[in-house]
Amino acid sequence: MPIFPLVRPLLFALDAERAHRLTITALKALPRLPMAEPDPRLSVLLANLAFPSPVGLAAGVDKNAEVPDAFLSLGFGFVEVGTLTPLPQEGNPKPRLFRLPEDRAVINRMGFNNGGQAEALARLSGRPRRGIVGVNVGANKDATDRIADYAKGVAAMAPVADYLTINISSPNTPGLRALQEAQALDELLAGAIAARPAGGPPIFLKVAPDLARADVDAISRVCLDRGVDALIVSNTTISRDGLKSPHASEAGGLSGAPLKALALQRLRDFRKATGGKLPLIAAGGIASGGDAYDRIRAGASLVQLYTALVYEGPSLARRIAQELSALLALEGFATIGEAVGAE
Repeated sequence: MPIFPLVRPLLFALDAERAHRLTITALKALPRLPMAEPDPRLSVLLANLAFPSPVGLAAGVDKNAEVPDAFLSLGFGFVEVGTLTPLPQEGNPKPRLFRLPEDRAVINRMGFNNGGQAEALARLSGRPRRGIVGVNVGANKDATDRIADYAKGVAAMAPVADYLTINISSPNTPGLRALQEAQALDELLAGAIAARPAGGPPIFLKVAPDLARADVDAISRVCLDRGVDALIVSNTTISRDGLKSPHASEAGGLSGAPLKALALQRLRDFRKATGGKLPLIAAGGIASGGDAYDRIRAGASLVQLYTALVYEGPSLARRIAQELSALLALEGFATIGEAVGAE
């Protein structure tokens, strides 16, 4: 019998951030589950990395790289830790994390709270290198040169990262999204790529969903010109359309079911703008195998989860992988790669 439906009311009785912290603590204590036998239909080769499953954990869950292996043992094909900044920072004042159960959503204004890159580097250096763990890097809120902070993050975390994600799309650090403007983005990526050690990990870029089509085109051109290895589409939205929850007016980024349509459309926009030349990773409102399949058919090679875990529990990654495999078989696809962009 699944235990999560019994535990969820207890977690939901707690403040959302406290419940999140309790979950991380519990994962530290739980024995590791054996890794599931990989389903050959679900394997994906992207940026010279062999992903056993396209279903990954998005950044923001394991901010300080405390339990990546626990999440891998829950059936995730890869885990992205962070966002990590060069120096530790407290983030925004509490409360800063809100469940919207009426909307199957979450609003957060965390503000890149984390223990800093040095602490996470020490943790990741001590783990056996099994399973793909990416590192999401950001800039400190009070940094005088945010572009330099990204270069620092790339240089510091490259030795322990299977891939690095440049996060310039959080709405919770004032002015951060301005780095998505073409000239600033070009300068940032040039510095980040130059800071990557020879033979270092691939570099991904995470973008916002709140972009005009002209912005999508400009970002795509810069990423193709600079040799970015993949785009993650997308981060949280500042939109509040159609929400029912009393927390709907809280400031911050909205994730979960209300983001699904916007994130899917933005994925299609980036697929068209890049002409299929740049691998895409989908995030935002994915809660089922059908959701994942829709993103893959729209052009994504991988998908990432976060908010759905709050509502569906720790078995979600395995369930989505099973549902996705069944959908591929039903429609005659032998691999994920055959289905990418097939809509």
